[in-house]
Amino acid sequence: MPSATSDDRPLAASLRGVHKRYGATEVLRGLDLDVPPGEKLALIGPSGSGKSTILRILMTLEAIQAGEVTVDGQVMWRMEGDRPVQADRATLRQIRRRVGMVFQHFNLFPHMSVMRNLTEAPIHVLGLDPATAEGRARDLLDRVGLAGKADSYPAQLSGGQKQRVAVARALAMQPDIMLFDEVTSALDPEVVGEVLDVLRDLAHESGMTMLLVTHEMGFAREIADRVVFMDGGRVVEAGPPEQVFGDPAEERTREFLRRVL
Repeated sequence: MPSATSDDRPLAASLRGVHKRYGATEVLRGLDLDVPPGEKLALIGPSGSGKSTILRILMTLEAIQAGEVTVDGQVMWRMEGDRPVQADRATLRQIRRRVGMVFQHFNLFPHMSVMRNLTEAPIHVLGLDPATAEGRARDLLDRVGLAGKADSYPAQLSGGQKQRVAVARALAMQPDIMLFDEVTSALDPEVVGEVLDVLRDLAHESGMTMLLVTHEMGFAREIADRVVFMDGGRVVEAGPPEQVFGDPAEERTREFLRRVL
């Protein structure tokens, strides 16, 4: 399994021959996907095509039924005979510290202030002293346009503000890879733009790897280095945004884009 880029840096993520089932439903069917470090990758496709499942596997939230998965050169899953074996707990902890994820429904701690939401994990997982963690948190809140909300609670925030806090919370762990799972789909249309502005700035200013599952086709076309169109648990087409959106090679891609654009 290839695990390095042409400049000998390990791939940010690699999935080879990955199968994933929920009961009798197979959502990934022998998936192969390599993500170079620093790439901004947009995953598009119909609901149920396996896009979000990829992110949940990389976040160590889902087991697989077959295949091999590496993150930043570390093996998360490997095959032993005819069964996949997960890495040991120490390796999984190291992987989790490299990967941040922003979910569709925010997943903020409702009983904690915005500041505590941002500092809890850096203090208790990364071992930062509270003053350093709070300083970083204030910088991140300023970055996402919420400098005045440190003492607020999630219930006091709009949906767009909650999602921007969720982005800041993920960034507070200083991940190498950021996963975004349809982060605007639960928002009112009038606040989608404020979240996309934050992600746009992050994509343009940051060297981190980003995988985005999104239905915002215009946004994907703007910020992605590469677009992967999935259907039926497989990659149907992948390429630069101008090719996938402007001149798709596969009829299934063309059909999907006709329906959503």
